[in-house]
Amino acid sequence: MHWQPIDDLPQDWQNLASSELPPLVTVWNEQAERLRNSGAFKIFMEKMRREIAIETGIIERLYTIPQGITRLLIEQGINEALIPHGATDRPIKQVIALIKDQEMAIEGLFDFVGGQRSLTPFYVKELHQLLTRNQTSTEALVPSTGEIISVPLIQGDWKKQPNNPLRADGSIDEYCPPEQVASEMDNLVQWHHQHQENCVAPEVEAAWLHHRFTQIHPFQDGNGRVARCLGSLVFIQARWFPLVLTRDDRLAYITSLEQADQGDLSGLINLFAKSQKQSFIRSLGLSEQILSETRQTRTILASISDKLKQRQTESIQERCQKAERFAEVLFEIASNRLQVLSEEIKLSVQNLLEDAQVFTVAASARDERSYYHRYQIVETAKQQGYFANLGSYHSWVQLVIKIEAPTVILLSFHVLGREHLGLLVCSVCAYHRDDTEEGYPNISRSISDIQPLTESPFQFSYADEKENLVKRFHEWLEEAIITGLEYWNRSL
Repeated sequence: MHWQPIDDLPQDWQNLASSELPPLVTVWNEQAERLRNSGAFKIFMEKMRREIAIETGIIERLYTIPQGITRLLIEQGINEALIPHGATDRPIKQVIALIKDQEMAIEGLFDFVGGQRSLTPFYVKELHQLLTRNQTSTEALVPSTGEIISVPLIQGDWKKQPNNPLRADGSIDEYCPPEQVASEMDNLVQWHHQHQENCVAPEVEAAWLHHRFTQIHPFQDGNGRVARCLGSLVFIQARWFPLVLTRDDRLAYITSLEQADQGDLSGLINLFAKSQKQSFIRSLGLSEQILSETRQTRTILASISDKLKQRQTESIQERCQKAERFAEVLFEIASNRLQVLSEEIKLSVQNLLEDAQVFTVAASARDERSYYHRYQIVETAKQQGYFANLGSYHSWVQLVIKIEAPTVILLSFHVLGREHLGLLVCSVCAYHRDDTEEGYPNISRSISDIQPLTESPFQFSYADEKENLVKRFHEWLEEAIITGLEYWNRSL
């Protein structure tokens, strides 16, 4: 890749913005105040900051930490006593120091936003100095010999020498020459301020700022860590969540950056939007958990006050009913699509198997069977990290494939979180069923190998627009069906 000066956003950037996030943000904004003031939410944010701090170093290959130890550090705090000897490839004290530097940098972003500061090249240097405070050296390539050597790291200042990495195929990525860095960073910051004035969607701006910064690659090392902080900064300024990317996202992350190098930012925008969507869903799932766990008078009174304010503008009941009407529309779409799929499967196997049974079963929210399948749905929700409320609203539709070991694909429409405030989801899972237990759909022993068929549930709310909602759901459902058929294929 030959270096070229960075360019501005395309004029049609609105077409790149996520259609899923605005309705979710509407619901979040209405609950954010009471959530932010709770102890449970503060713990949630502390764990998120620790996860980002650990995973950003893993993405950069600064160190390795097993996922089990990572989860322990997220839950209990960044403590070297929690890392067993030999669990990481670097001295434990050094790893802990790097993680704490990264954690402090994320906390500093909130202070930066709280102080209403504007992004400047000087602040970018501050970020780099903090992120690399305990990193004294980096690797460099000797062009004449191809040798990799260790050199002192310049902290908090632009690079003095080219830092063009060598790819596995022998090609070289050319980043901005050192003598052009200052002017390119000035352009980056100036365009960013213009985008803020033009109210560019946060996921679009975060992806643009991150990518253009990596194109410049202004520092000797640590550019990826700074770039992700800049992406987080955009989201925090929008009162959203810091950017969470983990080792599991690394391949998609690198691929989307390479696509952006070719002029296509959509992959990076979608990856950032997915991260925010997951953070919104998890935080909204805390809503009633906060009240039931803390039971603090101030929290309860604040919640009551919020509810009264909401009812003055539009009743909760009306919002819930609107969301439920959307659920009924999506339920019909899902039922019809699975019915068509069942006919297609029967046609494909009719000349091969005589006793094949393929059929759909559905129960609307008004059906007396709507309480069925609680075990499978709750297990799916646990795997996806949210609370499934089946008491307030629930409908489901399933495709049953009785060919050899019976396989079931189950879609469930239900409330996200312990309180019904007009935010619903559709989850989809596949599992195997032991028909010796037929007639007892909630008996866990008859169910095995429950697997969610999507990374996260399909979320929707009263704030959605019907046309866009239906389009989103069709796309999501088709992806789920393909994954479900692959699941069935593996069982044959």
